[in-house]
Amino acid sequence: MQPLVRALLAIYLAHLLADFVFQTGRLVDQKRRGKPAAYLLHGLIHYLSAVIIAGFVLRGSFLSLRTYLVIAALTLVHLLIDLAKIQLARKYPICNGSGAYVGDQLLHLLTVGLAAWMLSPAVPFSELTALFQGARAIPNKFLAVPVIYVAVVFGGGYLIRFLIRSLAEGAKSHSLERSSEQFQNAGLYIGWLERFLVVTALLLQSPATVGLILTAKSIARYPEFKSERFAEYFLIGTLLSISMALIGGALLARLVFGHMRFSG
Repeated sequence: MQPLVRALLAIYLAHLLADFVFQTGRLVDQKRRGKPAAYLLHGLIHYLSAVIIAGFVLRGSFLSLRTYLVIAALTLVHLLIDLAKIQLARKYPICNGSGAYVGDQLLHLLTVGLAAWMLSPAVPFSELTALFQGARAIPNKFLAVPVIYVAVVFGGGYLIRFLIRSLAEGAKSHSLERSSEQFQNAGLYIGWLERFLVVTALLLQSPATVGLILTAKSIARYPEFKSERFAEYFLIGTLLSISMALIGGALLARLVFGHMRFSG
């Protein structure tokens, strides 16, 4: 079971990095326009991320042909899922909402699980250098730390954007000095930083820091609260963001420390 869990965490981390960290808005837009180069670039990023991470944490991965074949197949399936999602969203607008996003990510997780199962029984041809031995000795619970961070900080941001899309459209109209793209990107970046700080605060067993983060964010946005629509957008978005971060932080505390008690 341990090799399977390790393989699952390693490949899923690569998936999260490729989809939410290394995939820019411009690349997503090019994929929606059906440009083959965008799919090839995204596939290359996904493939290299998975190979590199698996090589560091799975014994013998760099020297196993199975690793390269399985990850290549996974990358191809990943691109086919992305292509199918874009085509469905183009024909059926309902497939471009939060439900479709969750379904898409669950389908990716299923394929990652299948790939991990195929990689876990692999037998190494020879021992790798001592440089990688330390990485392989990392307990699974610590390997789960970057997975949860990336999922909450970046994946959570895109999910929230889908959930409050209608509120965001209404809130944009009150701010004429910002373009639509600038408005969305500002909220996205603030959300990334906010969830990172909240998860880290809980991991460091300092929940009081969460209150300071919320206070600082509220003060910075206070002049814009005159707009009722923006206030609703801000409140719902912030509560969703903080809730995801709290769940992620509590899960990390449980994994790392074995409990979810936090000191004030």
